[in-house]
Amino acid sequence: MRIGFLSLPVPGHLNPMTALARKLQSRGHDVVFMSLADVAPFVKAAGLPFVPVSETAYPAGSLGKLVRRLSELSGEEALHFTVNAMMKGYTASLFESLPDTLAKAGVDGLVLDQYQPYVELIPMHLRMPFVHASNALHVDYTGRTPICFVDWPFETGVDALAKNMEAIRRTRILLEPVTTEAQAYAKKVGLSVDWNNPHATLSPLAWITQCPKEFDFGCAPDFPQFHYAGPFHDGRGRMDFDFPWQELTGKPIVYASMGTLQNGLTNIFRSITQAAIGFEELQFVLAVGGQLDPKQLGDVPANVVVVSHAPQIEILKRSSLCITHAGLNTVLESLSSGVPTLALPITNDQPGVAARIANKKVGVVISSDEATPENFVTAIKRVLGDSTFWDNVRRIQKAIRSADGLSIAADILETAFELGERQQGAA
Repeated sequence: MRIGFLSLPVPGHLNPMTALARKLQSRGHDVVFMSLADVAPFVKAAGLPFVPVSETAYPAGSLGKLVRRLSELSGEEALHFTVNAMMKGYTASLFESLPDTLAKAGVDGLVLDQYQPYVELIPMHLRMPFVHASNALHVDYTGRTPICFVDWPFETGVDALAKNMEAIRRTRILLEPVTTEAQAYAKKVGLSVDWNNPHATLSPLAWITQCPKEFDFGCAPDFPQFHYAGPFHDGRGRMDFDFPWQELTGKPIVYASMGTLQNGLTNIFRSITQAAIGFEELQFVLAVGGQLDPKQLGDVPANVVVVSHAPQIEILKRSSLCITHAGLNTVLESLSSGVPTLALPITNDQPGVAARIANKKVGVVISSDEATPENFVTAIKRVLGDSTFWDNVRRIQKAIRSADGLSIAADILETAFELGERQQGAA
C-alpha cells in the first residue's frame, strides 16, 4: 500500500509532515510526498520521493509571490489573504488535478493536512482511506475550547460556550470562499455532505495533532478518532543553512524568529535589536527569514547576530529564551529543548498557541502592537528571572520526550491504514 502525504507548501507544515512521512518510511512502508513544485528542495532534504501537484495553476516560482505578500500582513488582513489568495485557489486546483495525480502516483491512502480544508472530498469520492494530521494547532469546531484563531483564555460555562460558538460562526463565514469551491466539487462528483456540520468531512479513521496533551487546555475535541501525539520532529531531514557558528560567544542565547510567513515585520526585529543593548550578558540570534534583508535592520549591537535562516533546533539547544510569533512548530521545538518563550502572535493559529503559552505559564505573551524596545526589555527580564516558567517548561519537556510524538503518530497511521507488522529491523 502506497501512502501519500499532502501538505500545505510552507515550512511550518512541511517540516512536521515530512518528518512523519520519513517515520512511516523508516518502518518499511511505501510513501510519497505531494505538494507544489516549489517545495521540492524541502522534500529532497527529507529523503522522500516527491510528486508535484497543481503544476498548471502553480508552476515553479508561484509560491514566492504569495509568501512575500503574506510576510507583510498581520491579524485579520493576513487571515483573509491566507483564505482567499492561498487556500481558495489551491483547493480549487486540487479538485481539478489531484485525482489524476493520485492515480499516476499509485497512491492508495492519504495523510492530509487539516489546514487544507475540504481536500478530503477527493479521497471520499475516490473511496480512498485518508487520515487528518494537524501540523498547526488543531481546529476544533465543537466550542469546547476557543477556536485556535482567537487568543481567549480557556473558560467553562454557558457564557464561555456561547462566546466560543460565535467565534466559530465568524470563522466559518471567513472560510466561505473555500466552502463554495468545495460545494461545487461535491455536487459535480455526486457527494452528499451535511454543510451545516463543520466536522462532516473529518476522517473517520484518525485525526492526529502534534500538539502534546500537556500543552493543550485539557479539553480535547470530542471525537473517538482524535489523538494527541507530540511534536513531529526528530532534528533531521531539513534543508541546510549556512550559519556563522564562529560568531557565537558562549553567552546565553536569546533566539528570535517570526517564522517563515510573517517575517516581513521589520519593526519587531528592530525593537529586539534595540532591547539587546541593555543585555550585554546575553547574545541575541535573529533569524529574519527570506523576505527581509538583514541590512534593513541597519547597525546592530555587538551582541546581536542577524541571519536570514538558522538551524533552529540546534540553536534552541543552546538558548535560554525564544522570541517567536507563536507558530506551533517553533513553540514545540522550544518546549522540547527546555526553553521558555516570549510570544508575539501575528495571525492564523498563533493566537491560540499564545493562549496556551499563557495558560501553561511557559512564557510571556505580548501583542505585536506592544513590540517596543521597552516592552521587550521588561518581558525578557520577567521570563529569565522567574523560575516558574522554567519549571513548567521542564515538565512539558519531560512529557514530550517520554511520549515520542512521531512514534505515536506512526503507530496510529499503521492502524488506520491496516499496514500490518513493521518490516524486520525497521526503526
